[in-house]
Amino acid sequence: MAHIDRTFPSLDHDAIQALRGRSMLSTNDYSRANLDALSAVANAFTALDGAAVKTPLFPQELAWALFFDKSTRTKSAWAGASSRLGMQPVIVDGGTTQVSHGETAEETGAMIGMNSHAMGIRHCKILGQGRPFIADNTKGIDDYLAAMGDPRTVPMVNLQCDWDHPTQSMADLLWLQEYFGGSIRNKKIAVSWAYSPSYAKPLSVSQGLITLLTRFGAHVTLAHPEGYPLYEEAMDLAEKHSVESGGSFRYVDNMDAAFEGADVVYPKSWGPVDLMVGRQDAKGEAEMDDIERRAVERNARFRDWICDERRMGITNDALYMHCLPADIGDEVTHGVMDKFRVECAREANYKMYVMMGLIASAKQDGLGEILEKYWNDR
Repeated sequence: MAHIDRTFPSLDHDAIQALRGRSMLSTNDYSRANLDALSAVANAFTALDGAAVKTPLFPQELAWALFFDKSTRTKSAWAGASSRLGMQPVIVDGGTTQVSHGETAEETGAMIGMNSHAMGIRHCKILGQGRPFIADNTKGIDDYLAAMGDPRTVPMVNLQCDWDHPTQSMADLLWLQEYFGGSIRNKKIAVSWAYSPSYAKPLSVSQGLITLLTRFGAHVTLAHPEGYPLYEEAMDLAEKHSVESGGSFRYVDNMDAAFEGADVVYPKSWGPVDLMVGRQDAKGEAEMDDIERRAVERNARFRDWICDERRMGITNDALYMHCLPADIGDEVTHGVMDKFRVECAREANYKMYVMMGLIASAKQDGLGEILEKYWNDR
């Protein structure tokens, strides 16, 4: 395992300043320079937190988060990030909002934005709904602030939609960069479907991975069985990014082919698109349950798509990764998970620092200088 480097990073003040006022709905909305600046800020917060330096940049401010879908790690990361920034986290079940009663996403944004100072949303279960809901919510916040002449910046953080999971993929990138000593260029990374008996999981983690890691010169292989495609838009972006970065991107329909010689493996289930699209038109819980049942039944055709000791043996002594929770015994064997349990926890821990970086860089003028002063005065 690589040495844990908690030294303070070099900060490009102008690049960090360019993030002022930004909301992250997808990593694909950020330039490579933006991503590097965000990574540096997240690493600065990691170093400061490791040195027990408090960073209460926004005292007495509210950090709202709406979760329309289940979460443990992301809720914890949001609470940890906002409280470390001096904010009060408010985490709300999206089902308790007025959305089901006809309130639009823009209205929800305006209502919460008028009393909030940062906002996060998870809306990932239904294809075609999460991404536009978060975008419309952001517009509602921004339009309200503009109409009222309110100078506050209320950044939106996508805490997972149906298309992308940017805080997860950024956390994955930072952990990989630490593990490999700063760069993932020329590393072979397998992003593979894996069998799950639990439910039809979103596509967004895998799409976020292939569209982000290909921007940093990695050789990314996507593997999945027939019937489990990702969005064509994500595939096209992964190919485009790989060409621009000097890496590569390919698809295979064989898990062994993806694992062979890999430096990193990321086996993760997601649902069959044709059935998941049906969720958009489901009229009630019974119909949703039927869609889930049929998806899980289809998954069962591919029980042999598991990350086990044999497959790890054909890799290049690969690092195992997962966004968690993994279906242990189905997606991954107990033995493989036990071997990488600490590594998976360290991977997950970066998500909090990514959120801190997103909120602080959007809100705080002169953030680079402030973070350096925190470090020098420690």
